[in-house]
Amino acid sequence: MATVRLEEIARRFNNVTAIENISFEVPDGQFWVLVGPSGCGKSTILRTIAGLEAATSGRLYIGDRLVNQVPARQRDVAMVFQNYALYPHMSVAENLAFGLKMRNTDPKTIQSRIEAVARSLDIAHLLDRKPRQLSGGQQQRVALGRAIARQPQVFLLDEPLSNLDAKLRDETRAELKQLHQRVCNTTIYVTHDQVEAMTLADQIVVLDRGHVQQIGDPQTIYAQPANQMVATFLGSPPMNLLAATYDGAAFRIEAQTIPCPDRLRPALRSAQGQRVNLGIRPEQIHLSDADAHLKAEVTIVEPLGREILVRAVVPTAELPAPILNIQLAPELRPRVGDRLSLRLNLDQLFVFDPTTGDRLNR
Repeated sequence: MATVRLEEIARRFNNVTAIENISFEVPDGQFWVLVGPSGCGKSTILRTIAGLEAATSGRLYIGDRLVNQVPARQRDVAMVFQNYALYPHMSVAENLAFGLKMRNTDPKTIQSRIEAVARSLDIAHLLDRKPRQLSGGQQQRVALGRAIARQPQVFLLDEPLSNLDAKLRDETRAELKQLHQRVCNTTIYVTHDQVEAMTLADQIVVLDRGHVQQIGDPQTIYAQPANQMVATFLGSPPMNLLAATYDGAAFRIEAQTIPCPDRLRPALRSAQGQRVNLGIRPEQIHLSDADAHLKAEVTIVEPLGREILVRAVVPTAELPAPILNIQLAPELRPRVGDRLSLRLNLDQLFVFDPTTGDRLNR
């Protein structure tokens, strides 16, 4: 196992910059997740670490070794791809053994590693089958097992669960978590799925347009997002945004008023009289006839069993009118067209600059 350190890594394709000034260090044995929207550069970072892409500038270390000029086959990393990449003419056992045979590993060692990996991934009964005889989840476990059997310094996983159905994705995600707890290899995992990022990661790297937006543990990033992009990307349903004007004492959305908590006022002195974006998560909005902050009209009701997701429009002259996502208890059953009186948890209110996206109340 080893640390992975990126120092101001950039990757450019002619006039297109895929990633720029990427710097972070993954400590030995930790599970880090790179997350962000499509095109943010997360797979490019992973492929650069693997040696499948060459960094245009910057320095990349695996352990204490600078590997910018080291070929992929000599970096001692194992990569698991989105499409499994199994050899269709080989059995499961042969697929598991392939990487070891390419390194001229002793046959007895190969056999013992295959057996150990097959037991840990519950695929020992599949060793004689070909990939076409396996389900998607079984193929994914074989791909993971092939990487594990090599015992590399670093695991790189590029959206390995995206081809699985929802139930199997949940099961395989739990297996990955348990596997890492047993093996404790340095792991870098790429996904656009925020649930995978939140549940798997020791640390999350949030990316957008080739730049790092924030690095931190899942709960810190959720509770203290650095900017509007991070705030709205992590969380399901996403954080609500409301355009408002700050007058020094309250946020005004036309005729409706949300009082500004005292804790926010020092950070908002420079925003007085300016437009701001208010952020509030769906679970921090409650029905309340007394002391309501907002009125909104229900447009969609989605029962989800343990909760109800309501979408409601805040009436304004501006178009499109802002939509609020609200999570309610299942016994509350508003109907489309109902007008709701809403109270916000002001302790969980975020304020963003609408032009830069920076969080003003950091």
